[in-house]
Amino acid sequence: MTGKSPSTTGAGSEGALTKGPFNALPPIMDLNNALVSWVLTGHDGFVTAAGCVGPKVRVDHDVSLIVPEVFCRMSPKERDPQFLIASHYLDKLEDFEQQGKKVLASRLGYRINARFIHAFFGRVFNHPHAVFTEAMLRPELQDQDIFADGMDNIVATQKRVAKMYFDDGSIKQACPPLKALLHIMLNDEWEGKGLGHPEFRKLFTREYLMASDWYAARLAAKQKVDLKLWKRHVEYLNHFLRRPSREDIAASLGIAGRLAQARKTLEAVESPDYLKKLSGTLGTEPVESYL
Repeated sequence: MTGKSPSTTGAGSEGALTKGPFNALPPIMDLNNALVSWVLTGHDGFVTAAGCVGPKVRVDHDVSLIVPEVFCRMSPKERDPQFLIASHYLDKLEDFEQQGKKVLASRLGYRINARFIHAFFGRVFNHPHAVFTEAMLRPELQDQDIFADGMDNIVATQKRVAKMYFDDGSIKQACPPLKALLHIMLNDEWEGKGLGHPEFRKLFTREYLMASDWYAARLAAKQKVDLKLWKRHVEYLNHFLRRPSREDIAASLGIAGRLAQARKTLEAVESPDYLKKLSGTLGTEPVESYL
């Protein structure tokens, strides 16, 4: 989000393969693929700190290494955010005023608390409260002014990153939840609604995404791509069989059988029922150059 890693790239993402020389695709495509995959599979997102947690605590990647150890000792139910929230293992951050200025702390979402540490980190440490102090869990206790300044830095970074998707026009390609989120990152609201509004939260549900026109277009694009692929397979196998010099090779490779299977698959892809079979899959970005 605010990393200074050498691999920091374009729109704020990190990782070598997202850098321009390795990936010429607009970043919105990777974001669409990632978020749609998470929504369709019911995957929940958790983040860990790396670097400083407040002005008096430095953790680097230590926490990032510990968290998987803790999560693998939690049951699937215990890893469910709804369960954690309902059981008061996570606290929701709220906006507040600091020296007459609103601090958008709610951008951080929910965070673990002492109850979480006692229940789950106790499966790794004998005295988890000594490892994760209240000042680490609530860094604003270390210095309220620095915490507020850190939040301002986060919000400013979010605005800068979001603006890139508006400047290059790729906001038009964003999936519904991502498009709304980018509006909030840049303008602090989407159609007059904030992060906590039920209509905004509904955009991230599997049911809403699968019923959207955006997703329907994505499945239609996948059908076109598959149709183009299997037509090419049929044409190639036909061409291979028509070459007299390759009769023996064609027989040994079972090309005739492969051609029959390819034609059968092509027929299935051409069928209107194919879209139903694709429902629930990632689909394909509807870009004309691919189709």
